Amino acid sequence: MAAKKQEKSGPKKRKQIPGTKSETYSSTSKKPKFLDSKPSNPRSNDFKKPSKPFKQREPGLDNEKQVPLSKREGRLRAKELAESRKKKRKRHYNLEQELAHLWEKMRRRNISKEERSKLVSEAVEKMKGKIPEIACSHVSSRVLQTCVKYCSQAEKDAVFEELQPHLLTLACNTYAVHLVTKMLDNASKKQLAGFISSLRGHVASLLRHMVGSVVVEHAYQLGNATQKQELLVELYSTELQLFKDLVSKKEGRLLDIISKLDLQKSSVLRHMTSVIQPILEKGIIDHSIIHRVLIEYFTIAEKFSATDVIKQLSGPLLVRMIHTRDGSRVGMLCVKHGSAKERKKVIKGMKAHVRDIALDQRGSMVLVCLLSVVDDTKLITKVVIHELQENLKDLVLDKNGRRPLLQLLHPNGSRYFTLDDLASLSLSIPSLSNKVESDTQSETKSSEVNRSGEEASSDLEVTVDEANTNDDDLRLVEGGKKDPSIRRQELLVKSGLAERLVDVCTENAGELLRSNFGKDVIYEVATGGDGGILHPILDEKLNALYEAIASLVAEPKSEESKEESKEEHILENFHSSRTIRKLILDCPTFASTLWNKALKGKCELWAQGHSGKVIVAFLESSDPKVHKLAKKELQPLIDGGILKIPEPKAASGAKE
Repeated sequence: MAAKKQEKSGPKKRKQIPGTKSETYSSTSKKPKFLDSKPSNPRSNDFKKPSKPFKQREPGLDNEKQVPLSKREGRLRAKELAESRKKKRKRHYNLEQELAHLWEKMRRRNISKEERSKLVSEAVEKMKGKIPEIACSHVSSRVLQTCVKYCSQAEKDAVFEELQPHLLTLACNTYAVHLVTKMLDNASKKQLAGFISSLRGHVASLLRHMVGSVVVEHAYQLGNATQKQELLVELYSTELQLFKDLVSKKEGRLLDIISKLDLQKSSVLRHMTSVIQPILEKGIIDHSIIHRVLIEYFTIAEKFSATDVIKQLSGPLLVRMIHTRDGSRVGMLCVKHGSAKERKKVIKGMKAHVRDIALDQRGSMVLVCLLSVVDDTKLITKVVIHELQENLKDLVLDKNGRRPLLQLLHPNGSRYFTLDDLASLSLSIPSLSNKVESDTQSETKSSEVNRSGEEASSDLEVTVDEANTNDDDLRLVEGGKKDPSIRRQELLVKSGLAERLVDVCTENAGELLRSNFGKDVIYEVATGGDGGILHPILDEKLNALYEAIASLVAEPKSEESKEESKEEHILENFHSSRTIRKLILDCPTFASTLWNKALKGKCELWAQGHSGKVIVAFLESSDPKVHKLAKKELQPLIDGGILKIPEPKAASGAKE
């Protein structure tokens, strides 16, 4: 107690020292008296710049002895660390130089397999024990990739075994990611299954990583149906992430999983939103696994949630994801359910990319949907139609590029679109389907299809049986208010696309007729399109097309063998002969032009082979004028057995 009182009284006395000047200051100095005398210890000046509080680290030791010892130890320790780092860098540098020297030899083209195998084995032996570190190096990682490409299976297994504990870390490295994907390509089924199992609990976080998402997508593409589902269910719910065995292969759809396990839809929706939103904000939407998740998300999303995702995707982001099956379906749903402002962003985002989109198998269907739904025909003409016109010949001859053109010429024709394509055009988001129905004009012809579309919208799919109810002309669930015929007239005829299309067909008639894909376009153009949309505005252009085809038919029959001749005659080619036959049956004007310009008086020459089917088509035509034109010349050939008329069932040739 006495000691405590002294400690308390001490500071009080010091505070009272500067109280009177006579007691504290001398006559010759203005400093306080207790500061006049210098300290006996010369090291006391060091306390003006206090050092590190070593006393707090190791209490109980003498401070004067502790300070110099700690400094000395710190300097020695720092020196040792610097030397070890220097040695490590030197060793790493020397190893990199050795590996680079071996790499220059092993990647040559003029090297034998035996010599390359020796070099690869030598490089793998040098890297053993350091492979995870080398995989992250800018230079050495390339050497390791080459070694994995050319090494034996035993060496690949050894590398995979050494990398396996570090694969998740390497998956997020800019340089190591290429090695990881290459290792997955060469992995056995057991190794791939082990890697996919190691992703459990990390799929969502990796998909948010720009580099890590590439590895997850690669594993998703390589995996079987069960492994794909194992990666997907983790993104649906936390329960499924913890208990993956709850879901079997049969429950592929999210709605089936929710109904089987009796999960709360609101909880699943919350979890999926927390997974999807960061991915969309970062713009990581190139991968098919994300497209699949978005499709499933739309099946349970509420109106606000679905609208928010559509807003985020509308624009250039959508162009990057329409190259996959699910991605193109997401794109079509965004076009169909988006507002006018969002559709405008989508169209502007396609600027300068229309040709590439049209040539893509999945992307072309998004263009088809765009031409069938959007009411702003001026904007579509400015962005989409003009780019189509610039590359018209390439598109006409391409399997996928012709689809947008055929959609305008013959909308939703089952002859040109598969059942899966037509089903994808009829998809809708359940929570937003009411909006589509309210915006659409009610038409008697489309009422049945709308009804089937509402039934199928419960799981965002249209089955094959439902799509097959009207194969000839399956109509879309329209998303616009404008009449489809008016929209089609503005996009095809008023935009100038039809006129340019007829010119391309006239200039390249022979090439298109002989082409497996171009023949469909020239047939639709020559017949005037569905409903005669090209008549009567382009009748003169169409007559020029008929004469161009007739002039090709009028060319003399080649006497050279097929091997010597450069091209088959237009009537002897498989594709062109059948296309001309259909035109004779379906277009009387063309039939009359062809007969008068090319076939009159020459029927006996073309009565055999593929050309014989063309000649017989005049007698099979439902138009009496066409039938009358050829009957007089063809009847003697029939009586003489030179020309054979097929059975009545062959009269359905117009649908071939």
